[in-house]
Formats: sequence, C-alpha cells, structure tokens
Amino acid sequence: MKKLFSLIILLCITLSYAQNLKNFTVPKGYTQITEVKGDLDKDGKDEVIIVFETDKKASENESYSGRKDYKRVFYILKKDQGIFKVWKENSTLLYSSGMGFYPDDNMLEVQVKNNCLIVNQQFFTNSRHTQFYKHTFRFQNGDFYLIGSHDHFNDTCDFDFANEINFSIGKVIVDREYSSCDDDTKVPENFHKEFIHKLPVLIKMNDFKIGEHKFRIPGLKEDFIF
Repeated sequence: MKKLFSLIILLCITLSYAQNLKNFTVPKGYTQITEVKGDLDKDGKDEVIIVFETDKKASENESYSGRKDYKRVFYILKKDQGIFKVWKENSTLLYSSGMGFYPDDNMLEVQVKNNCLIVNQQFFTNSRHTQFYKHTFRFQNGDFYLIGSHDHFNDTCDFDFANEINFSIGKVIVDREYSSCDDDTKVPENFHKEFIHKLPVLIKMNDFKIGEHKFRIPGLKEDFIF
C-alpha cells in the first residue's frame, strides 16, 4: 500500500512538472541533424533528443571546403498527452558546423545508454591531427550532470594521447603513446598515469564548455584540461 501511494505521488509530481514545460516547435531556419530516443530519468518512458544546425553564424569564416559556420543546439523532449515539450535545451556543448580542417568529415553522434546521455564529437584540427571527445551526462538531483569525459588527440605519425575521467568515482587516466614516421627520429618514452581526483561539485550540463575546466596532474607541471 505504501509503495502504491509513493507511486501515485511520483506520477502526480511528474504530470505537474510536464504541464509546466513549454511546447516544442522547430525554430524557423533550423535544420535537423539527428534524432535519438531513450529513457533518461528512469520513468519507463523514452525522451527524444533532437540536434539542430541553427541559422545563427558561429563565425564569419568559411571552411576549406567552403562550408559556412553555424551554431548547433540540441533539445531533450518529453511527450505529454501526445505533445512534445522542452525538458532541456543546450547550446554550449556542440561544436559549430564549420569546426576544424575538414568540416564535411566531422562526426557527431548522440546516444542514450544506461539511462545516460552520451555525446561523441570528432574533427580534424589540421591535415594530420584528429580530435575526439566523448561526454557522458546523467540525470540526478533534478538536473543533468557531467559524469564522464574522454579526450583522444591523435597525430598520424607522432603521437596518440588520451585523457579520461570518471567523475562519479574520480578515477583519472592520462595516456600518451609516441611514434614516428621517420626512422631516424628519437621517439619519447610512452607515459601512463592513473590517479583519483574528485570534484567538490559535479558540473551541470548547461554549465559545461569543452576546454574551460582543469586541474593539476599530480607529479607534473601541467593541467588535465576537460
């Protein structure tokens, strides 16, 4: 009986919350890039995540291929009585359409796995360097928080760097592998370090921008940037 009462209370709160959300309509001039579904708040119902390229310029520059540079945004939608409502909107996480050296070859993938939102992005920083990011967000305490970050920076000849952190347990991995396409080049020693660093407070999704957070790596005179 107590469980039934708790479930009724939860449903009432959920319905009341959904009624306060604004209805979703595709903004004029926006172009849909991708759409995925999945349960993000463990209520047994799938949310819908839609990514758009906006009509707002991120810069006046054009890429090598002539692509113009536009901002991107994604919406997390709930369905209430057949109507999609905006649960969350984010315009700080996704890179713009003209990012990198070859924007036409960029990768953007959004997933829902284990009730978490996962955003993968990859682009070329120049003709030899590839940058990959994976960020994982979980809904808890009434908001989405960053619980995982993976950063992979690769050169076709010289190096392969990876930085990873699980914010829930504070485990950090720094991995650097070196190589060379030139047989006469002296290759630095590989480096691998694992340690624990817990943030005092987890970072909310809408407060997070890639590259704007850091902490010192123990034993090194450099920072772990995420």
